[in-house]
Amino acid sequence: MVYINVRHTCADYSAWRSVFDGDEARRRAAGATGVNQIFRDADDPNTVNIILEWSSAENARKFLDDPALREVMQKAGVVGAPAVRAILTLT
Repeated sequence: MVYINVRHTCADYSAWRSVFDGDEARRRAAGATGVNQIFRDADDPNTVNIILEWSSAENARKFLDDPALREVMQKAGVVGAPAVRAILTLT
């Protein structure tokens, strides 16, 4: 398995979470397994750190490069550019 670690800030966590949850089918179609971990920053609860599991690094990279992702993030109220921390494999 491969994991993406993304950190970004949103204008409103509840609104962001609704869009994130509603985008599950698109992520799965792109190769996500549906295993997600979402952490909220203790000092700023509108900053989230997300770990997403993928079937392959290639699928994860394609998803990150897909222009539709930017549209979804905009709809979700993401502020600024996300920080993709890493694409990791489990050994």
